[in-house]
Amino acid sequence: MSTLEQIDSYIEANLERWFGELGQLCAVPSVAAQNRGIAECAQLVHELLVARGLSSEIVPTAGNPVVLAEGAGRSGRRLLFYNHYDVQPAEPLELWESPAFELARRGDQLFARGVADDKGEFISRLAAIDAVQAITGGLPCGVTFLVEGEEEISSPNLPGFIAENAERLKADACLWEFGTVNYEGAPVLFLGLRGICYVEFSVKTAEIDAHSGLAGSIFPNAAWRLTWALNSIKGPDGRVRIPGFYDNIVPPTARDLDLLTALPDESEKYRQTYGVTSFLNGMSGGPEFRREEVFVPTCTICGLDSGYQGPGSKTVLPAQAKAKMDFRLVPDQDPEDIVAKLRKHLQAEGFGDVEVTYLGGGRAARTDPDDPFIQMVIRKASEVYDKPTQVWPMVGGSGPNYPFTHHLKVPIATVGSGYPGAQAHAPNENMRIPDFVRTVKHLARIVLGMGGN
Repeated sequence: MSTLEQIDSYIEANLERWFGELGQLCAVPSVAAQNRGIAECAQLVHELLVARGLSSEIVPTAGNPVVLAEGAGRSGRRLLFYNHYDVQPAEPLELWESPAFELARRGDQLFARGVADDKGEFISRLAAIDAVQAITGGLPCGVTFLVEGEEEISSPNLPGFIAENAERLKADACLWEFGTVNYEGAPVLFLGLRGICYVEFSVKTAEIDAHSGLAGSIFPNAAWRLTWALNSIKGPDGRVRIPGFYDNIVPPTARDLDLLTALPDESEKYRQTYGVTSFLNGMSGGPEFRREEVFVPTCTICGLDSGYQGPGSKTVLPAQAKAKMDFRLVPDQDPEDIVAKLRKHLQAEGFGDVEVTYLGGGRAARTDPDDPFIQMVIRKASEVYDKPTQVWPMVGGSGPNYPFTHHLKVPIATVGSGYPGAQAHAPNENMRIPDFVRTVKHLARIVLGMGGN
């Protein structure tokens, strides 16, 4: 058999071992937002990396620790893997069909919190390293693993960590923490992620709630105050009303628009998956739909909390109200600049009593579609998948890739086991085993390619 055939056979033969390691990881409830299981999971990640013969270290930060591991290769080139060991909260637990922190197998799917985002992806990287080392007797290129524990809370300490350790993290290319196939099973390569600015609003109009009959005509209502404040931020036309919000935007290039035009129209799939009956501003699909999806910044109310929301009625005037909002940002918007403009806007609109707390954020970042590493990743995908790679110039989601492109100046590719029904961040998060297998085979070929093979 050829080297690639031997690697593929090794991958097929060792799945249960890797799923065992994945089960260990998923059993740790490493929920960053709740400060649960962090130290335990970082230790387990460290042990899994050491088991591959890598030099690994748990590095403290001002928040959750980073696990940093390195291994030498036969060539002078180096591949950086970025992953995270923290996960989203599993609630509402009653909607899970099996325990959230217990790996369950149903058919060709694995279920658990973190199985798709991001513990399954981390294991796929280790599996590729295992396969290449077992068949070729070592690593064709140097590898570095950076596995953080705060991605699900906007990675507040990662930019500083990367800036301080830029020399140690120096690499020729980076594989990002996730990847996916589309509805038709074609691999999808995202060349960039939007930035994000996440804030919480709070307003207090009294010390305690009041009887709505007593207070409705004479007391200020916290819920109405917050509603009016939120209404001032975004209009029915979808435009954000904060002065200067759109000032620093860099429009997509002709090359970006060409890439968008080449993508399949999946608007009808969105309707079926999410049960939406229409899209904003009468959009119906096509390149303009895609441009709006990834190259236009957003303003989304993520949650509202005030007064009584239980069964039946309770005639109460709320004394406090809160809301959470995220802004998805495009190049070259700066989240801290957006927060400053937001506070100034609320003050000018008469809502100086609405407190704005900045919960975290990061800038958008891009990779050149014609970078040799990106083209190599696409070529290697053609050896594994029976459909051509779909290349997106940007994805609507966010992640901390700006420090990698800014400080390390590495091209970044997304490769992974996601698919549209993975339900990451939701109950019954899952990964399909055939997707995992193809991902590991693709990753192994990329590692070989970094060594010149």
